[in-house]
Amino acid sequence: MADGTEKGGRRGGPRAAADGGGLSLRELKKIRTRERISGEATRLFVERGFDHVTVAEVARAAEVSTMTVFNYFPRKEDLFLDRVPEIVELVTRAVRERGEGCSPLEALQNLALGLLEQRHPLAGVGEWVGYWWRVLVESPALMARGREVLEEFEGTLAGLFAEAEGAGPDAYGPRLAAALTVAGYRSVYATVVRRQLAGVPVEEIAAEEGELLRRTFEALSRVVRTGPPVRES
Repeated sequence: MADGTEKGGRRGGPRAAADGGGLSLRELKKIRTRERISGEATRLFVERGFDHVTVAEVARAAEVSTMTVFNYFPRKEDLFLDRVPEIVELVTRAVRERGEGCSPLEALQNLALGLLEQRHPLAGVGEWVGYWWRVLVESPALMARGREVLEEFEGTLAGLFAEAEGAGPDAYGPRLAAALTVAGYRSVYATVVRRQLAGVPVEEIAAEEGELLRRTFEALSRVVRTGPPVRES
């Protein structure tokens, strides 16, 4: 996963609109509190390393109680992998609200390319990539949680594919499709990260990522089915 936190704790990405997006004052306050906590946490993790920062220190920096931190983030690792709920929400909405004649895979491709075009942090392209990955790979706890998150996301995706097919939750086809989709996207993401860490300019990498995404989803569409079966007339 990729976080758009800039060095120093400021959050990137269009998660909480400045005008509130029609949210109530209570809802807006909760969003801002969550982002302040995560922003301060990431700043401390970048400065000192994930394993050397306590939740109590994060709470003090964000000017909230430790209990408040855990109310927003059940696990310390989730403070750093804070965009997981966002990507789950985006993927769920993309699949469920896709247009008529659009397969779930096509909806996911459109989402991925759209995030890349916006230079959204979840697209994995940005100046922050180097320090974000340094924090991640230096912490066994974060790496382990990252693997869990991928497994959980694969399960969510399998459920969405099963729903699209009208299949049961344990159907093999949707689970296979989800596993292949996650593996394909991970391959693209890993390539993009390596290129950035090697010093390739961001705009050049973004163009490469767009092509890789198209090739990946084209390959996936040939081997997996993620929509209702075609009925013969």
